[in-house]
Amino acid sequence: MLAAMSASPLPSPSPGGARARSSGDACPGALRLHRADDGALARIRIPGGVLTPRQAGVLGSAAERFGDGELHLTSRGNVQLRGLAPDCGAELAGLLDGAGLLPSARHERVRNVVASPLSGLDGFGTVDIRPWLTGLDRLLCASDSTTALSGRFLFALDDGRGDVDALGADLTLVGDGDGSALLRVGTGDAVLRVPSADGPRAALTAADAFLDAARATGAWRVKDLPGETRDALSADVARRLRQTVPGCSPEQRPRPLAASPPAHGRVPGTRHGDALSVGVPLGRLDPAQWRLLSGGGELRLTPWRGAVVTGIAAHRADGLLDELSAAGLITGPGSPWAGVGACIGQPGCVKSLADVRAQAGAAVGPAGRLPVYWSGCERRCGHPHGEWIDVVATPGGHRVSHVRADRTAVAVATVRDDPDALAAAVAAARGPSA
Repeated sequence: MLAAMSASPLPSPSPGGARARSSGDACPGALRLHRADDGALARIRIPGGVLTPRQAGVLGSAAERFGDGELHLTSRGNVQLRGLAPDCGAELAGLLDGAGLLPSARHERVRNVVASPLSGLDGFGTVDIRPWLTGLDRLLCASDSTTALSGRFLFALDDGRGDVDALGADLTLVGDGDGSALLRVGTGDAVLRVPSADGPRAALTAADAFLDAARATGAWRVKDLPGETRDALSADVARRLRQTVPGCSPEQRPRPLAASPPAHGRVPGTRHGDALSVGVPLGRLDPAQWRLLSGGGELRLTPWRGAVVTGIAAHRADGLLDELSAAGLITGPGSPWAGVGACIGQPGCVKSLADVRAQAGAAVGPAGRLPVYWSGCERRCGHPHGEWIDVVATPGGHRVSHVRADRTAVAVATVRDDPDALAAAVAAARGPSA
């Protein structure tokens, strides 16, 4: 049954609602496994989503050896292994450490860094963020203070195109046309201009300032701080940077509200071999798909549950694209799976009220203008940013809402016990693709 359309806001908790520390940080990692309904879960942080062929091969082997064989991509470009035996932790950690995926046991859960996935490949952007990525990760792992950061705290490195700046990270470095970097603290319009080479050090200074501000409030993230404390944090970061970074100056630069993920297909303009960008339906890769993706050069996992494969010989690119398409990955425009996401749902999560992955698959229709995300409960784990259609399983059915770029949400429909009506409501809410 389809309930009447309503323009009232979504009931709380709304997507992305603030969280304060009421207990210890329970975010899973590679060394701290999380018990789920389908077995233990490991989350491996991969700064910038960048994997060498060897590292990708080790992850694939670990998934098959210890888990359900699948690799699950997250909205931060990380990888989760599921269905793990509860006693495999030490052996898994040794395997990851040998591949360079655990540079610091004390810091492995705070290495949350997203980065523009096409940086240095397609000629767009104003800076190649790779020096920032390696520099920031090295500084994070060398700092005693950063071990206190929450596993939810997020850094973003944007090469100037605005893609990951739109994700609303806690600390964002953005490349600018004059070769400098802009540091954004939280999601406000205020930025601090610093020399590009000082960008990683400036981000670390800002992280230390956040930790000082968070001690009194118990905040996990910048957005969790009370408003007056957020304002004071920005001023404190500016004060600290003026003391240590020559040429630091405050400016205003509005944060883009809509991100543009890499288009699927061949990446134009690459200089060192071809590159391919593909989407992964529901972020889930089976062993054969992972082997296809990781059989080329460097692999870059994206915050949109996709992957960019680099270093492909020109004569091999079209054939590999065809193989990836035949394997079920998204390799071009118009795929009905483009923009469709879901949390793990039942049976993997005890809190989920529905098998939302199966429901999302059953409702897949023509490509839509807006992304859609299916959640098994009000937590909406892994939901996208910007504008999307929000489908949440509730005790009374599925609530379909339109979340706008300003984070306001408007109810569209409530559907009860009717898969066809649910699919129609989602398709109508998404709108036709351009």
